[in-house]
Amino acid sequence: ITDIIIYARRIQKAVLPSPAYIDNLLSDYFTIYKPKDILSGDFYWVREIKGLRVVVVADSTGHGVPGALMSMLGVTLLNEQFRTFGVRPPNVILGHLRTKIKELLVQEGALSDQKDGIDMAIAIIDLEKKELQFAGANSPLFLFRKKEPQAEAAKIPYTSIEDDEYELYAIKGDKQPIGVHWEENEFTNHLVRFREGDSVYMFTDGFVDQYGGKKRKKFKTRNFKKLLLSLQDGSMETQKKVLEDAYDRWRGSYEQIDDVCIMGIRL
Repeated sequence: ITDIIIYARRIQKAVLPSPAYIDNLLSDYFTIYKPKDILSGDFYWVREIKGLRVVVVADSTGHGVPGALMSMLGVTLLNEQFRTFGVRPPNVILGHLRTKIKELLVQEGALSDQKDGIDMAIAIIDLEKKELQFAGANSPLFLFRKKEPQAEAAKIPYTSIEDDEYELYAIKGDKQPIGVHWEENEFTNHLVRFREGDSVYMFTDGFVDQYGGKKRKKFKTRNFKKLLLSLQDGSMETQKKVLEDAYDRWRGSYEQIDDVCIMGIRL
């Protein structure tokens, strides 16, 4: 069975965008992709459509084989959505994906329905206009910006933490998945004007929820923010190495509890 799952991993990796493909679209970026059980419920998806860069990081219910089945479904629906409709606002895309997931999994709101779904962050980047549109289903987007005193009036209204040089703008997603939910609302679209040199991060919860340290506690989002803030002077390649080392040190001998997927992009 393990041999079969290892072979299946090759198929799952084949549907992820290759480094060579992403290199043509993004000049400075990194991806961290650590499945918990060989196969992963997390995935990332990158495309160029009509001059726009579309970047998705997603976390499917479960991990291993069930998570992988959901992730393959998510990739298929994303491909179909853009092939059929082209580029639409991220919140419209999330709404469309929710409808399709509910149809395919026959989720009608009954207690007996499967509660499987996908958490997703989707960003559409317009490098010419220097605009980023974002929407999230249980997923945020972090944007780090170097401080410029003369630009106080142009601040983004999502400040989270800062140090002497950089500020973090944490843009929250909506607290609902792509799938059936007890209270479904329209997803929110966020429009941000970015500056050259800004860094954005999209990620699943595998890193921040990992147990570790001396007292076997979760790493937590607060510490993840501080860690990213401390890395802003480094290249994306350097940031990837530091993040992977920090994760391994924190986890130590404890079991990895979930899939991990992080994508960082310097705009």
